[in-house]
Amino acid sequence: MSRAALLVLADGRFPAGGHAHSGGAEAAVAAGRITDAASLEAFSRGRLHTAGLVSAALAAAAAAGVDPLEVDAAADARTPSAALRVVGRKLGRQMMRAARSAWPSAELDALAAARPRGAHQPVVLGTAARAAGLDALDAAYASVYEAVSGPATATVRLLGLDPFDATAVLARLAPELDLVAERAADAARRALSEGVDVLPAASAPLLEVSAEAHAAWAVRLFAS
Repeated sequence: MSRAALLVLADGRFPAGGHAHSGGAEAAVAAGRITDAASLEAFSRGRLHTAGLVSAALAAAAAAGVDPLEVDAAADARTPSAALRVVGRKLGRQMMRAARSAWPSAELDALAAARPRGAHQPVVLGTAARAAGLDALDAAYASVYEAVSGPATATVRLLGLDPFDATAVLARLAPELDLVAERAADAARRALSEGVDVLPAASAPLLEVSAEAHAAWAVRLFAS
């Protein structure tokens, strides 16, 4: 196992399509909920402990060896917004292309064949982590970092926020990233013996509602 593979998987330059998505930040900026570094931190913290936790647990479960089709069904059940389900599968398709190029594996091939329209992104992320020789906690870390780094990067573009301030937000959130990643990995290990129903199902209604509204915008900078 090469732990450095985690750096490749979590790198914002990994061609998985995440750069085109704001993680709900664009809608939050338009609604006045993100206006500066402090409000970005509050938004990111809320996202981390809700949607971020759920995604991290799904990724960790797939990395731990839980049937990815069961994990994908669990992802559907935990995503009330139709717009976010579409986004999740589009990102999953893009990540699948990148992952199969980087770490060819029979498990990735089987998932791609079973979900030709795309599995949810966290499921592909976890399966890719497994193919790269990483474990459940590694997959959870990649997922939680993405949950907060996406909105931070998007806010720099949307508000002209100082990149140093955005990076400081991520640094301040680091201890919470540890806690959420560990919680997600613990749930994934339980899912191996108890099934996917034990995975977190934390809700983020405002993110879901905002995603539906954002999807209907005629002009937007980010896809979600």
